[in-house]
Amino acid sequence: MDLDVAQIRAFVRAAEELHFGRAAAALSLSQQALSKRIARLESLLGTRLFLRGPGTVTLTDAGRRFLEPARRTVAAADAAVAAVTDTSRPLRVDVWGHLYAPMRTLAEVAHEAGTLTLGHGRDLPSVTQALLRGDIDAAFGRAHPPLHPALAHRLVRLEPVDAVLPTGHPLADRDALRPDDLRDSVLWTPGPLDRLDFLHRFADRFGITGRTAGVNLGLAHFLADVAADPRRFTLLPADVPLPDDTRGLRTVPLVDPTPLYAWSLLWRTGDRHPGLDRLTAACAAHARTGRWLEYTPSRDWLPEPP
Repeated sequence: MDLDVAQIRAFVRAAEELHFGRAAAALSLSQQALSKRIARLESLLGTRLFLRGPGTVTLTDAGRRFLEPARRTVAAADAAVAAVTDTSRPLRVDVWGHLYAPMRTLAEVAHEAGTLTLGHGRDLPSVTQALLRGDIDAAFGRAHPPLHPALAHRLVRLEPVDAVLPTGHPLADRDALRPDDLRDSVLWTPGPLDRLDFLHRFADRFGITGRTAGVNLGLAHFLADVAADPRRFTLLPADVPLPDDTRGLRTVPLVDPTPLYAWSLLWRTGDRHPGLDRLTAACAAHARTGRWLEYTPSRDWLPEPP
């Protein structure tokens, strides 16, 4: 049977939102027009895709089975159009994990990847939704499972992580620390720990029971909070530049093992913007020359080994 891409697109957006009003608004349609497209699709397929109740929308078993192939169909249609009409459009890239300065890595490869436009995503879930909607072409940050099955993923860089301690901390005069040495200290985090996968896994793995969350108002504010209590510490990739006005802090390398922070590139399967190939190639070249992907299991620690 011949399927209408507009109807499939309406289904995919409604399935992601589980709300016909929001889905219609995202597609610049009236809710009635969205409902008609989905009804025609259900009629053509001969099965219901949604169960509609008072104020609720859920997928049927058939709808759940149809969703991933439908996403791939929409992505393929978009890629086909882009191949002949959109070759000069800049590659749209978003980032997350701003406290850890993802732009340091992107800046090293951007000039080799063609023209980029950059967004400012909040976190992995929000960036994932932007990728699935087609609002952006690629995203850069720490990707951790479970990733959406419609997204492709490439590890780009592994960065050693340092402990950042107040100068009054009992361990601040050490030349290096083992993660286990921090068990009696308080991990200061820029938000609830259950939303910060790397820090959460580090605390669980190395027995850090003292955990306190601050508010992410930028690196300078966050580090000032760390410096305010000699029991506190936090973690930052070793190359993150500290603000000039940060006082009362010392960075100490972590060894035996060295935690590594993993940066990855994500994109929607089927998106073939030519800039994406250039960006992934530039990342791979810099990984080779800059030894960005060095990992020794006996020496290093990763929450998810590559």
